[in-house]
Amino acid sequence: MAEKTEVNLTGVKQSKGVWLVKVPKYLSQQWDKASEKGEVGKITIRKVFRYVVCFSLNADLSAVGTVGEKDGSLQVPRDHPFTMHTVAGQTMAVFSQSNTDEISLEGMVVHRAECRPVVNDNYMKLKKLQIERSTKPQRLSQQLEKAVTNIFKPVANHDFNVEYEKKKKLEGKMVRAERQVVLDMVFSAFEKHQYYNIKDLVDITRQPVTYLKEIMREIGTYNSKGAHKSTWELKPEYRHYQSAEEEEMETT
Repeated sequence: MAEKTEVNLTGVKQSKGVWLVKVPKYLSQQWDKASEKGEVGKITIRKVFRYVVCFSLNADLSAVGTVGEKDGSLQVPRDHPFTMHTVAGQTMAVFSQSNTDEISLEGMVVHRAECRPVVNDNYMKLKKLQIERSTKPQRLSQQLEKAVTNIFKPVANHDFNVEYEKKKKLEGKMVRAERQVVLDMVFSAFEKHQYYNIKDLVDITRQPVTYLKEIMREIGTYNSKGAHKSTWELKPEYRHYQSAEEEEMETT
């Protein structure tokens, strides 16, 4: 169910009558440029057999540059006679909405009119400008005399990636050392710890994995289960220490 909105009907109680006037778009744009006083022009009403109504735009709003035209001779038309229409058979009202979203009835429409400019040189120049702007394409194609070379081009790989890969290759490139040199490094490592995984041994010796495993199979034992799963230890004949089992047997 739609939310109900209260309407302030003060305008009805005061029997306010309002005019509904249609104005050209350029004229409403000029009104938006008015000063803080909000005065945009004057309306004159004369009675010559019938009522003649005319709106005159303030001079400062019709001055050069009010429509952004480069031609200094262009001005917005100032005089705009009203063409009156009847409202017979129609019931129209004007509402307003405040900053607090309060809707008020300003009054009932008693006159309807169209505000039309006097056709003169200024008006014809203005219409010409409007037509040129409306027909001007938003995008234009331009033929280039030479290729544009200062634009961004995609690259296969960025410099920082190339530098990183180069550094990685230099650090990761391992050359087989002499067998005895590798053995000395392995024995030295096992003097500090009893168990090592293959990754740690590679970091210590800087040797290829395949070559290092080949040596470890000769001097070490791989633990595939137990508390030290996936680690290597030296064979008994290469140890400088006794295992827990050997110490227990010796004590017995």
